[in-house]
Amino acid sequence: MGFARHTYISMPSSIYTRMSKDNYFRMGYHYQVSGDLHAAADCYIRSIENAPNAEAHTFLGWVLAMMGEFDRAIEECQKALKLDPDFGNAWNDIGAYLTERGDFDKALPYLKRAAKSKNYDSPEYAFYNLGRVYIHKEMLVMARKHLQKAVTLNKGFQSAHRLLSNLDNQIH
Repeated sequence: MGFARHTYISMPSSIYTRMSKDNYFRMGYHYQVSGDLHAAADCYIRSIENAPNAEAHTFLGWVLAMMGEFDRAIEECQKALKLDPDFGNAWNDIGAYLTERGDFDKALPYLKRAAKSKNYDSPEYAFYNLGRVYIHKEMLVMARKHLQKAVTLNKGFQSAHRLLSNLDNQIH
């Protein structure tokens, strides 16, 4: 299924701000979306070396996760949270990576914290990932509640719509 950030990318305001003022971060994102993950990682590392920031640590983690290095990805997100404890992307990403590894119980507190984070313009990801976890735990009513919240927050979130539709077909 993959974690939510692979299917839909938005630009929370702190990320947009970082993108507009940090050339290394902007180049890293460009390389990442074009598929050059090693170049992206190098740019995010340079961004961090120039000025440690939660966004570059989180996006470096995302690149590492895309390369299958979930432990290192989680470490980068934890570094991000030391810099900005309310950075929702990092909370969500840790939860998503734990979900990918099948650590559903460990993922829940991270995803719940992401959903409540003040510095997170895309909380639909957290609700989507919470829905995924609850499906795996066979808590279908909770899964539906969170997926419905994800599609309410972002009407164009197709992965959430599909998962909700599949869930509704299972329930009925």
